[in-house]
Amino acid sequence: MGVSPGEAVVSAFSDGEIRVQIQEHVRGRDLFLINSTSPPVNQHLMELLLLIDAAKRASAGRITAVIPYFGYARQDRKDKARVPITAKLVANLIAAAGADRVLTVDLHCGQIQGFFDIPVDHLAADIVFSDTVKREGHQEDVTVVAPDMGSVKRAREFANRLGAPLAIVDKRRPRENESEVMNIIGSVEDTHAMLLDDMIDTGGTLVKAAKAIKDQGALTVRACATHPVFSGPALDLIENSVLEELLVCDSIPLAPRAAANPRIRVLTLAPLIGEAIRRIHQNESVSSLFTA
Repeated sequence: MGVSPGEAVVSAFSDGEIRVQIQEHVRGRDLFLINSTSPPVNQHLMELLLLIDAAKRASAGRITAVIPYFGYARQDRKDKARVPITAKLVANLIAAAGADRVLTVDLHCGQIQGFFDIPVDHLAADIVFSDTVKREGHQEDVTVVAPDMGSVKRAREFANRLGAPLAIVDKRRPRENESEVMNIIGSVEDTHAMLLDDMIDTGGTLVKAAKAIKDQGALTVRACATHPVFSGPALDLIENSVLEELLVCDSIPLAPRAAANPRIRVLTLAPLIGEAIRRIHQNESVSSLFTA
């Protein structure tokens, strides 16, 4: 954007309580607070809430919480008895802290926008992936593959940008954090398959989907995932998978081992988020960013 980031101090007291202080004049300003609620999720979420409260008490004109990765997004419904809907709770906390709007990227479930009682600008990273694929000339003989039924809409939009056909992995998840690939809906034979998902957590879904696609005759299998959570055995699974390349975004900082992995390439969301911030500040359309 050609502007310098504002100064703020984020530290902790001896008992572990987080302390923040904004070291800029913000009275009446249009303020954008950027903080992914990535691991450690609770700490980053608390930092964001305290920064919002500090800005509100400093009389900022408008406060936009820019959250490239929205943690707790997978806890978006009651899937068992006596469990919370944590995504809704976090949305309430952000609004109660004093945020006037939220800017985020690839929510795990688009309906989470409705959990907020303030405006939400929801960016899609598929434009970053598609621009990279086109620029590098990899869109020939490509088939875009959704790793599960929940990713079909996102994958379809990505396929439309590339002018590529769409296939879907039909899978069954027998228990939490485990997935069993059943079959491929659509043809991937003799094509370069490209999986698209919003995040990689343990990596099991992605790796099993990649193997199933390869077994169905795909020439190569690559993947794009916006948020590289990489928990548990994710890196081991990726290193031993059939994936030739994994494109991820910088919504979550990579651990040194992941950053050193030659199969993993990081694309930046900075230009996309920067342009969205500029448009919000100037009251221009954000949705027109994604007009194919």
